[in-house]
Amino acid sequence: MVENDIRELMQTIATQTRKEYASKFREMNLHVGQETALCYLWEKDGITQSELRHKMQCEASTVSNMLRKLEQDSIVYRKPDKTDGRISNVFLTEKGRKLQEPIRDIWEKQQHKMLKDIPPEELLLMRRILKQMAENLTDEG
Repeated sequence: MVENDIRELMQTIATQTRKEYASKFREMNLHVGQETALCYLWEKDGITQSELRHKMQCEASTVSNMLRKLEQDSIVYRKPDKTDGRISNVFLTEKGRKLQEPIRDIWEKQQHKMLKDIPPEELLLMRRILKQMAENLTDEG
């Protein structure tokens, strides 16, 4: 059945991509997923821990543990919000800011590798289909 082939291919792509990212990020003393948190911080440094959790679609404890490790490695730091001490804002350190270029380079090289030899018109179709699939997954019901 075509649907099963698609599911299996997507699983293979996800697994292989994760393995390659894990290998590259390990060289930077990062774990897969931490780079996603950093990406949100590069977009908006000082985001609240709660906002980060929502953007990453993770459990609060997952984000908390991830940030604890990133703090131990001097990549981020947390600071209580000026108006509400119960809220933590997350900031990049200089070390965290310097990771942006090498991480984006890893992402770009992986994407280039995956999309090699696919004609532009097929990439446009693939993007449209993937967007629809993502939308289908976020639809209620």
